[in-house]
Amino acid sequence: MKRNIIVETLNRTPIEEQTTEIVERKGIGHPDSIADGISEAVSVGLCKLYHDCYGRILHHNTDETMVVGGQSAPKFGGGQMLDPIYILLVGRATTEVNGERLPYRSVAVKAAFDYVKRYCKNLNADWDVMFDCRIGQGSVDLRGVYETQRLLANDTSFGVGFAPFSETELLTLKTEQLINGKLKSSLPEVGEDVKVMAARIHDDIRLTVAAAMVDSKIPDKDHYISVVEELGEKVKENAHKYTDRSVRVDVNTADDYKRGIFYLTVTGLSMENGDDGSVGRGNRANGLITPYRPMSLEATSGKNPVTHVGKIYNLLSIRIAEDIAKKLDGSVKEAHVRILSQIGKPIDEPLTANVQIIPEKGANWNKVRTEAESITDGWLADIKKITKMVVSCELRTF
Repeated sequence: MKRNIIVETLNRTPIEEQTTEIVERKGIGHPDSIADGISEAVSVGLCKLYHDCYGRILHHNTDETMVVGGQSAPKFGGGQMLDPIYILLVGRATTEVNGERLPYRSVAVKAAFDYVKRYCKNLNADWDVMFDCRIGQGSVDLRGVYETQRLLANDTSFGVGFAPFSETELLTLKTEQLINGKLKSSLPEVGEDVKVMAARIHDDIRLTVAAAMVDSKIPDKDHYISVVEELGEKVKENAHKYTDRSVRVDVNTADDYKRGIFYLTVTGLSMENGDDGSVGRGNRANGLITPYRPMSLEATSGKNPVTHVGKIYNLLSIRIAEDIAKKLDGSVKEAHVRILSQIGKPIDEPLTANVQIIPEKGANWNKVRTEAESITDGWLADIKKITKMVVSCELRTF
């Protein structure tokens, strides 16, 4: 079939040649990321329940998780939780089939509990978190889109993707992954709630890192200061793997040692003491917040991976842009992809799939356009691959 794919040149200054750039990454322990992660874990859990029982993924959307912060009393050497964190699971799901009720709430709560236990290492999920499930029955109209042989969009929405990452974007992502990954063995004092903000002005990059510290692992002020300094040094050392630009790193800039102000927590999470979180308020589907790039405000995590284009098209757009940038390396500086659906229409036939390309100087535009259209058409024809990749947890959603 002939799909409505439009490939055109984009007349704008490439991001690497612009004077300034701002990039943000909310780490896995940030309340918004926790909400995203739980929503996605619940969706994947329901997908597996439905597939195991009926051989197909039934209608659900669990993209409204709320995290309500608790109360704590941190102090050097170890404080305590005073009031638990409250996590509300909200959404719609297929709750029964042919009169048989499904254990959807048990599956949802277990998925949420397991996620928190896995990614919040210093939080006692058994005692310091209250899980509340208010997931209800989905609407008949939206569940009906599953009952056709061709998959029909259950929303009128669009997805956005771009590639490749700039140096600053890649550095921002890799910095958070370093802190919440490899550095955990040498700096266990650093919690999972990490935020990285990068600002590039000309060829100078400034990284501002906010990292919640775990009080039980820090006996006193001097130890805290040494951890902050070491974290900054490690981040700066790592930065030179991704850029030759000048890099400055600032860690926990709200601290005031003279006044006794430290980013000290019991659990390594700001949600222990009043910081709340919601799905879709943090990283986009590529893992970053990029105000200098095209973005969708659609929440990706928790939406069903079969017909909800708010999820599928964002993930699909990223894959298309990445493939274009990779396969046409040397001919393409940037690829921007936007795909728009209409509710009730086949998801593999979008209303429009727009690919905008900044070509390299001297590139063969006819070849670039033909290849980009072919890549886009190929992904749309194999759109069910996105569903499989989501259920097997191969794709990042935040």
